Amino acid sequence: MNNLLNSLMPVSRFLLAFIFLMAGVSKITGYAGTEAYMASAGVPGILLPLVILLEILGAISLIIGYKVRWSAPALAIFCIVSALIFHFNFADQIQSIMFMKNLAIAGGLLALAANGAGAWSLDNRA
Repeated sequence: MNNLLNSLMPVSRFLLAFIFLMAGVSKITGYAGTEAYMASAGVPGILLPLVILLEILGAISLIIGYKVRWSAPALAIFCIVSALIFHFNFADQIQSIMFMKNLAIAGGLLALAANGAGAWSLDNRA
C-alpha cells in the first residue's frame, strides 16, 4: 500500500499545481485584461505581479515537492480569498461553481500541507 501512496503523491501534487501554473502564465500573457478584471473587483492592479509569483512559484514548489508545508497553505489562502472576492455570487451559477472549485482546491492543499509532500519529493530527501 505504501508504494501506491508514494506514487500517488507526486501525481496529486502535480494535479493541484497545474491550475496555478497555467493561471500564472495566462496572467502574464493577458496582463492588461487581468489587471482590469482585478480593478473591477476593487483589487489594486499593483498586486498582480505578486499573484503571478505566488501562482507560478507555488505551483513549482508543489510539483517538485519543495517547501510544500509553506506553499500549500499559501495557495489555499489565496484560493479562499480569491473565491470570496471574485466568485461570491450565488445568483450566477458559473460563479457559484467557481467559488466551490476554489474551496475544493483549498481543501486539497490543506490536506497536502497536513500530510506533507510524500516520499518522492525534495522535502523528503535523505
